[in-house]
Order: sequence, then structure tokens, then C-alpha cells
Amino acid sequence: MSFLAIVTRARVRCPGRCPGRWPHTIRPRRLGLRAISTPPTSSETAIDDVRNIGIIAHVDAGKTTTTEAMLYNSGATRHLGNVDHGDTVTDFLPMERQRGITIQSAAITFKWPKKERLRAGGKEHIVNLIDTPGHQDFRFEVERCLPVLDGAVCVIDGVEGVEAHTERVWSSAQEFKVPRIVLVNKLDREGASFKKSVQDIGLKLNGMPLVCQIPWWENDTVKGIVDVISRSVVSWAGAGKDNLEELAKKTPPFLEEIERAREKLIEKLCEYDDVLLELWTERGGDIPSEDIKHSIRRSINNGEASLVPVFAGSSLKNIGVASLLDAVNDYLPSPRDRPELQVRVGQETHPFSRVLELSRTQKVPVKQRSTIEALASVFKVVNDPKRGMLTFVRVYHGMLKKNTPMWNANLQDFEKPLNIMQISAKDHIEVPQLLAGQIGALTGLKKARTGDTMLIYTGNKTPNPPFHNVKVRPPEIPPAVAFIVLEPYTSTGAKALEAALENLAREDPSLRWSLNENSEQYTLSGMGKLHLEVARDRLEKHYKLEAHWGSIEVDYKECVTQPTETHRVVFDKTIGGKAGAAACSVSVQPLELNENGSVADSDFERDGNIIRVLFPDNSFADNEDIRLHLMNGAVSALARGPRRTSPLHRCLVTVTFDASTDYFGPTPAGHYASAANQAVRTALREAHKNGSIGILEPVMRVVITCPESSAGSVQHDLHSSRGGHVLEVMDMQETAAREGSQIDVSDIYAPPDPYEFQTTLRETRKGSLRMLEIIAQVPLAEMLDYDQHLRSMTAGRHALVMSLDTFEQVTGSREKHL
Repeated sequence: MSFLAIVTRARVRCPGRCPGRWPHTIRPRRLGLRAISTPPTSSETAIDDVRNIGIIAHVDAGKTTTTEAMLYNSGATRHLGNVDHGDTVTDFLPMERQRGITIQSAAITFKWPKKERLRAGGKEHIVNLIDTPGHQDFRFEVERCLPVLDGAVCVIDGVEGVEAHTERVWSSAQEFKVPRIVLVNKLDREGASFKKSVQDIGLKLNGMPLVCQIPWWENDTVKGIVDVISRSVVSWAGAGKDNLEELAKKTPPFLEEIERAREKLIEKLCEYDDVLLELWTERGGDIPSEDIKHSIRRSINNGEASLVPVFAGSSLKNIGVASLLDAVNDYLPSPRDRPELQVRVGQETHPFSRVLELSRTQKVPVKQRSTIEALASVFKVVNDPKRGMLTFVRVYHGMLKKNTPMWNANLQDFEKPLNIMQISAKDHIEVPQLLAGQIGALTGLKKARTGDTMLIYTGNKTPNPPFHNVKVRPPEIPPAVAFIVLEPYTSTGAKALEAALENLAREDPSLRWSLNENSEQYTLSGMGKLHLEVARDRLEKHYKLEAHWGSIEVDYKECVTQPTETHRVVFDKTIGGKAGAAACSVSVQPLELNENGSVADSDFERDGNIIRVLFPDNSFADNEDIRLHLMNGAVSALARGPRRTSPLHRCLVTVTFDASTDYFGPTPAGHYASAANQAVRTALREAHKNGSIGILEPVMRVVITCPESSAGSVQHDLHSSRGGHVLEVMDMQETAAREGSQIDVSDIYAPPDPYEFQTTLRETRKGSLRMLEIIAQVPLAEMLDYDQHLRSMTAGRHALVMSLDTFEQVTGSREKHL
């Protein structure tokens, strides 16, 4: 039964009212979680001093170095971790330290500011920081972390500016409306341009940059950072941490530029903030710093990124990091400031306040009510060698306590955490509870996976429908594009391998595995070559597994090219000692032939396929259990196609359950799934017999940055040898807006770089090359080992970023080779 139907049946009958509206007795209001909570205690009011933030950026922009500098400044670590030295806290996996990249997101907790940096009337804040991967193969990791954040710091390389993957993670943050600030990093490097980076933010990220800090250059080297709002020096190059007394003695020589920057900042804020505009009307440009900071906080809180506060620094040399932490406290919101949480109940999405209120007022005896006491979302699972599985959660409502049963809405079962911890660098600090708005790690959960939703109910009873199916952003797992086959040496090794693969899939649901019972081989599928290399490294070094490994190959898909006829199947067998019978009818058609092109709320989307369950007589239309079992049967049948045993993709499967002919009385759940499974397989076999099964291959959107001298040969190679299509070629040094950008470069204020007066000498003085960006579409099969080939063509002076663009049908000679 749908959640809306439950609400309708529970309401007080009243003539002249719409049947689908909320009960009159409930009177839902548009409230945030703060409004629906119990009166705040001292511990709850501390939520205003919590910051849940993430670090997002292009690979190698300095995310991990920035995180390490934050930990060092806060006192959580005693030395400044270095990616090149392999001694970072957040990149703890051996492969992360070996390659110098972030593979797993890491969540750590620390306090800021330290007591010696507290301003008059200031407060110490708790910062929960998540360092996310920058490589495209781990984008699922980023997508799971972003929704639990209340704010984000986007790190930009001051030499390269806004790069391809920066735009992708920025768009993901835009989708989840996460408020953002930007750090222009690596300003200590030759060729760094703060001005170009600021312009890139406006033109490529489509947000008006607010320059909050200006680099203090001396002889083309950044010596310090000046805050535009307070007109003071906030960071200085040198060993160790910034000394506030020493900073107060420094006076920047470019006072006129600081005043100009402050005036421009206030002008832009007044266009978006009426409160500051009114103050400016009264006082002119003489506005207190605190009022400007409050205005920036208000202006970015909606997460639209119309205004983008920009800060400067060099994380490697610890320049500007402490002032960036101050900005996190000043500008990014607390959990209480964020919009109300939306949850999914069955196939419908509702504000959590409505679901919570209905759980308290449902029309059942008080002893049977499933009143929601706490709600949390699992955003990361990590297998710690000492503590076992650590389940990282963000609490949205109520309080989590250890040894309290928690309902897993995805797995429909209870689990009990043994301990609750907060991670501070290498220290694991046990805490008695986690309150709403906080982030922490649970131990002892046996089944919880990344993306699961955990709930606590009054009395720890099994929840009543529909409250057993409340979910926070169920994970949308992208289709795999590559796979590797492995075979254990012994039967004992096979059991250990399955357990390890289960753990890997818990940590990262975008990794999927299956067993071919005929060949006794396992197939591990993932998002790319690096993704699978990391998984293999984890299995061999962390789980100590020995197996024979095949090579990484492209994960082709199968599809139907013509609609199938409707096939009805009756499943009447004994399963697990339980007899029963069920039937259904199934038809499969290409998704492109979907008549109206729309997806109904009740449709289920998985791996690029849509499963639609219809109840012609509506007698079982509200039965979510039958709908779910029929969907599961169809999904399992689509996992292996009839032509290559590859997964099906871009199929619209319509399952029809007519109670007058398909219902044979009370039946075990497995019979419904088996009926749908057999019906789909029958339809696919007939399609293959009729030659209506095609093969799809993943086509990647490839972004290559290379010197102008080698750009011609790269384009020719992509087009003639790789079967790709070059879409666009851009000069990286030109200040040009992306398509659809609404920002005019003349409206952007950016302070001049120190070498601007010698523009023509810049390339010679800085030793930089004219770089071009090539954007193309290329089949993944031609790109698996392309980075090494590209290295020989560009002498190693290149950057390559790939992401799945689409799946295209393989035809002609390419199909024959398969």
C-alpha cells in the first residue's frame, strides 16, 4: 500500500475534501527539523556550532594537502602530512600513498579555532570534514558524500584554474544545493594566476566570484594573504602556524587595491541581499566587517552558488589555511540552517516532518505505533583492520545510542551498533551518542551498506507499513563500464573470496560481483580501469586473497532492438519447501520507444532499465510487497542477456499482474519473483531467436589537455585510430565562458597578478606552454590503456579525464570482432 493511500485511509472523513490530501487533524506546516524537534537542550543548541563540510576538486588540485593542513592547524596532528612523502592521515590505504591520490573518502572530526585564536565573543566549532576522491572512477564515492554535507570547500589549482572534473563535482554540489566557498590553491607555484582562476570561477562555474582575500605577491612569489573585509593580513609564509601578533604588525602596500576589492564585494552583495543594501543606503561604504560576513552567509546559504566567496593560499606551505578555517565557521551553514530533509516512502517523496508527524498520530493502538525516534543515513562503510567494519552515518533526527536496535530500511532488518565513535585523525574516540546534525562511525553492524537508511522506533518494535520503508536518498548506482574475471585456487579460497567481495560491495555499491556456476569464475564489475585495479589491490593486500586474475575488459551491454510479444508465465513449484503459485505477463521494448518518454513514480529504474508493474483491475495496486517482488524478479532476469550473457541496458520491461488470472491465493514471496524472472527470460530468448538483441558499448566523454604542438596528432589519433569524434578544441589561456554561462567577464572583479604589466613576457618568464583542451567522444574499448600512449605523444605534458557519456550500439566490423 502506498504512503499516500495510508494517509488517506487514516484521515478523519470530512465531506467535500479531496481524498489525496493530508488529514485535517495533522495540519502539516513547512517547517525545518528545528521546528519539529523537542525544546533544545544545551547539547542540541551546540548543533549551531557544528560544520559538516567536504573538500571537492579536480584530481591533484590539493584536496588532501588542504585537509592535512587543516588538521595540523587545529592541533589534531603534530606535523603537516605530505602526499609526496606518503604520511597523510586521510589517504591511509597503501595504494593511495603509492599513487598520491585519494581513493576512499575519509571522515575526520576536529575543533576550530584553537583557544589562542578565539576572537572576542567567538565560539569553538566542531568540524566534521570529509576528504573526497578527485578521480572520475570514484565519482560514486563523491555522490554519496555530498548529500550529507552542509557545506563544501572547492579547491582549485592556481596554475590550471577550473579543470574538467572541477566542473563535474561542482554540478553535483549544485544538484544537492550544497553551499560552497572556493580556495585558489598552489599560488606558490610558477605560473599561478589568481586573476585567471577567479575569472574561471565566474565563466566556467557560472557563479559571480566574491574576492574575499588578495594574495600578497613579492617578486612573483606569494608571501601572504590579505583579508578584504577586515583589511588585515591573515596569513604569512614561513615555518609553522600563523602568529596573530606578528600578522597584526604587517601592513600591505596595496591599500588602494584592498579598498577597491572591498567596494566591489559590497556592491555585488547588495545586488543579492536586501538587508545589506538597506545598511549601505544608510551608511555608504562604511559597513562593519561582521555585517558583511553575515550578508555573505545569507547569500550562499541556499546552495544556488549565485555568489561564490573566493579565498587564496598555498596548502603545501600552510599559507591561508587557518583563515580558510575561519571562513568555514563564518560562512558555511550549520545543520540547523539547512532546508528540511526530504525522504522517500515507498515510491513517493515527502518532507520528513510530515512522515514524522504521521508516525506519531497513525490510527493504530498506541502500543503498536511505529513512532520514529531517530533517523540516520549511511554514507560510507570502511573495513578497518583493527575495528572491523566502520559504518559512517549522518544523523538527521533524534539520537543514536550504542546497543540500541536500528532498523535498516533498505535491508528490512534490525541491527545493533556496539560502539559509537568520532574519528579525529588517527584517534578513534568513543562517544555515548550522536545527536541530530552530527557525523560519526558505528561498529558492530553486520549488514549495513553505503547508502542505507537507519531508523530507531519507540519500543524497538518492527515498524508498521509504510514506516518500515522510509529512506534518505536511496543510492542511484551507475552502470558498470569495465569488468575483470578472477578464479580462486581452492574451494576454501572461494568462500573467503565471496566474503571479501561482499565486504567490498558493502563499502562501494558501484562494485558488483557475480558467480558463473558453470565455470566457477567470479566477475567483478566497476566504473573503470583504476576502480578495478584498486579493488584488486584491496583483495590481495588487505584481505590476503590469492586468485588467478584475468585482464580488465570493457563491460558491454545487450539491448532489445524491437518490442517483444507479451509472454505469460505461471510459476507453480516448491521453493525452499514452500509450495505456491503465481503468474504474470511481461513485454520488453527498447526504452527509446517509450511512447510518452516519461517515467511514472511507481516505475523502478536500475542499471539503465525501467521496470513498470501494472495492476489492470487495481485490486493489488496498493500492495507494495507484490510490486517489489515482481520488480526484483525482472531485475535479476536482466542481469544476463541471451546473446553474450552481458547485462541488459535501455530496456522498458512491463510486468502485468491481473488478479483475475494471476492470483492463486496466499503465495510465498519468491513465487512472484520467479514468475517475473521466467517471463522476462522467455521474452528475451524469443527476441534473440528473432535477431532482435543488439550489443551496446560504453562511450566516454574524454577531456585531454595537452601542448599546442601535439594537439594535432592527438586529434588525428582519436578520430582515425580510435573511432572517436572530436567535439571541441579550446585554448586554455583564453578567458572564454562555457556554453550557457550568464556571467560577463567585464563584471568580474579580480586583482591584478604581479606580472600583468609584462603580459608578452609571461610565457618565457614562467616557462609555461600554450595548452589546448580537446573534448571528444571515444569508445571505452579504445581508451583503457590510452594514458600511456598519450604520454609518448605529449612527452608526459598532458591531463586525461574520462567519464561515461552514453552507450551506443555496436555495428559493422566492430560487432563482428565481438
